[in-house]
Amino acid sequence: MNIVIAKTYKQKLMGLMGKKNINFGMFFPNAKSIHTFFMLEPIDVLGLDNNMIVREKYPNIKPNKILFLKNSSHTLELPNGASLNYKIGDKVNL
Repeated sequence: MNIVIAKTYKQKLMGLMGKKNINFGMFFPNAKSIHTFFMLEPIDVLGLDNNMIVREKYPNIKPNKILFLKNSSHTLELPNGASLNYKIGDKVNL
């Protein structure tokens, strides 16, 4: 699966908002919280530490929610159902 790294302000601001049939992930470095306002479909969210190890896993996050990651340094948003391929402790390679 392709992963887009949110580098610009616009990428960080927009993320996956307004997208349908999401078939890629989006990585947000140094982001410990996300929102799903203006999203058109649910997503999965992984919280990663500085070594890119999965520390938190949140499947099926519906639109119009706020999510605070407690034990993570970075956020990876994935298409709904994609987090089934990951478990806590897995290393994510971008």
